Amino acid sequence: MHIHKQARLGVGKNMAAPFTAVISVEKSFAGTARHRRTFRACGATRSGSRTVLGGSFAEGPQANPGHLLRYAGTAPAATSPMVRLNVKKLPSSHGMVGGALIALLLGASILTACQATSAQWNNGKMTSPDYAMQVMLWGNAPTTERDLELVKNAGFRWIKQMFQWNYIEGKGKGRFEWNEPDRIVSAVEAKKLKILARLDVAPMWARGPDADPGLHGPPTNYQDFADFVGALAQRYKGRIGAYQIWNEPNLAREWNGQAPSATDYVKLLKLAYQAIKAADPEAIVISAGLSPTTASGAIATPDVEYLKQMYAAGAKEYFDMLGVHGAGFKSPPEADPAVVARDPALTNNDPSPENLRRSYSFRHIEDLRQVMVANGDEKKQVAILEFGWTSDQRPESQYAWHAVSEEMKAQYLVGAFKYAREHWQPWIGVMSLIYICSPSWTPNDEQYWWSITDEKGNPRPAYNALKEMKKS
Repeated sequence: MHIHKQARLGVGKNMAAPFTAVISVEKSFAGTARHRRTFRACGATRSGSRTVLGGSFAEGPQANPGHLLRYAGTAPAATSPMVRLNVKKLPSSHGMVGGALIALLLGASILTACQATSAQWNNGKMTSPDYAMQVMLWGNAPTTERDLELVKNAGFRWIKQMFQWNYIEGKGKGRFEWNEPDRIVSAVEAKKLKILARLDVAPMWARGPDADPGLHGPPTNYQDFADFVGALAQRYKGRIGAYQIWNEPNLAREWNGQAPSATDYVKLLKLAYQAIKAADPEAIVISAGLSPTTASGAIATPDVEYLKQMYAAGAKEYFDMLGVHGAGFKSPPEADPAVVARDPALTNNDPSPENLRRSYSFRHIEDLRQVMVANGDEKKQVAILEFGWTSDQRPESQYAWHAVSEEMKAQYLVGAFKYAREHWQPWIGVMSLIYICSPSWTPNDEQYWWSITDEKGNPRPAYNALKEMKKS
């Protein structure tokens, strides 16, 4: 690396100036002692997003692809020729003292000319991060107020709720049943919470005569789904804040048992996006949360590969936020995906390639962020549509190998929000944890063990810890 000839610093005695820089890492690199000594910003390249004031840079060993890194401070009067710099004059309206911007190109590309704030993303509709809990209100009128109070009292701002297509338009095309969604939307409004609505589960009439009722999947005619989401968005214009379009389409079991097709999913996403925006332009459209799986072939496509295929199929124009899933499995939220991938105990001895085993860590989300950046989509936020840790130690459970105690679950969930707040601003949006326990779940249900309350609404340690947790 070298100093750009037109932007060389240290030539004049007045070159030192306050600056803000935002960069997006494209290549992994490790900071050496020489890097940290000659230019401290290089030593500040820890994974994630960080703001450093007053020219004092924290020192960290490395930067991984896909991260937004922010620095604010004073440029040194002398700069090592190892660092390439680009200086651009900015108008005073940017609030930059001295009007100088220095973008540090440490194996990276300039993201934007001024530091982004969370208010600039999605028109300030979400903080970074924002806080959501998935609830089970459908058909549970007696416990709806109780569960919404749990969310509200914990200081969370969003609820995620399934609005299943087959429940609303299950009797036939255009035959809508609005009583239950009306009840839920009104109840959430009364608590001054925001709704993230998950839209999926096609009715059998839309799937064709050969569809397996034991599997989920898209309709035969994608326009039928678009018509449904358009009607929903029109009815609840300004009342539902965000829509999730489908769930885990990279799994065959969510795609009519067929090999997952990102190209076909993008066709579905496009029609749904256009229908929602026509009905409610201010609503946020979120792409489907993808399963962090290592399986491939006819049964699944790993999420990173599937996302690359989505971009290749033109998905970029048809979502406002990228949906991801972030199960932590057996590792703490701050665990390095590369370290997790190399530890058989943390990956259940999975024989898959090491790069796929990164999905056993919460921070695998950063790998998906890298795909966004590589496709020029870094200005959008990421929505974590499901994440959590399970305490399911039942011997017959497929989740028993990565079960944690209730106390550890509490620690990890709080740690996930903390890590996101400290490292992923401003690109992280809403984080929706699972679950406020449904009143119908019992210890025989796997969802029971992911939950932060019990079926009677009694808080578990995780709920109490999240309630006390600092919010942005």
